[in-house]
Amino acid sequence: MTADLQSVEPQPGVAKPDPVLVVNALTRSFGGLAAVNVEHLEFQRKTITSLIGPNGAGKTTFFNLLTGFDDADSGDWHLNGSGLAGVPAFRVARQGMVRTFQLTKSLSRLTVLENVMLASPDHSGERALRAVFGGWGAKERAVEAQALTQLERFGMGHMVDEFAGSLSGGQRKLLEMARALMVDPEVVMLDEPMAGVNPALTQAILEHIKSLRDDGRTVIFVEHDMDVIQEISDWIVVLAEGRVIAEGTPDDIATNEKVIEAYLGAEFGRAAE
Repeated sequence: MTADLQSVEPQPGVAKPDPVLVVNALTRSFGGLAAVNVEHLEFQRKTITSLIGPNGAGKTTFFNLLTGFDDADSGDWHLNGSGLAGVPAFRVARQGMVRTFQLTKSLSRLTVLENVMLASPDHSGERALRAVFGGWGAKERAVEAQALTQLERFGMGHMVDEFAGSLSGGQRKLLEMARALMVDPEVVMLDEPMAGVNPALTQAILEHIKSLRDDGRTVIFVEHDMDVIQEISDWIVVLAEGRVIAEGTPDDIATNEKVIEAYLGAEFGRAAE
């Protein structure tokens, strides 16, 4: 493990030695149904934390709330001590926390390179002066160079001129990860990055996720494949019906009978023995 997270009895609300993100009393309901009801949760800096639970547990809603894509009914959350409640998504990203989506959000009629460049805070977009006078300045050239570096990192340097709409599902996942890094985030939230990905790309994506931690970033990771969870996680948080029911190291969670029986199945428990 990359941080001083000790094995503990799996339970919610575990304090961390150096939390980068702290969530308190976060709630969100839809039509009277509580989708998220998290009393207290901390995410340790420079680790990979996996968020698991059955379908409908509130994982994606939790991501949406923290990153400004949905509004909480109540609660607060802080990144490095700075409150993010009520902050719009683009400002959350600029403050250092980004996310990817289960269903990728690439702009299909733009090239791979253009998709990544648009994520930069320094990108000029389609401003009127650029349209009138044409040409790129030093800032735009720097953004392009940064985008090319990220695409090379994810093995997509040869695809810069291809339209995003022509990419496979796995390639779009890689494109989203490259785009997310354009704001140099401290926290990267990945919502099922392996969903719909062919096996040939799955291991590559796992290695890229590990490299984010190796760079000193904090990764929060939603995934259903328990072999993947066991391989990649420093810490696991278990969510059910919007509530945190347990958290701990992979070994802690693998031997928690309540979690095994209700959410992971006996096969996971045997695999951990």
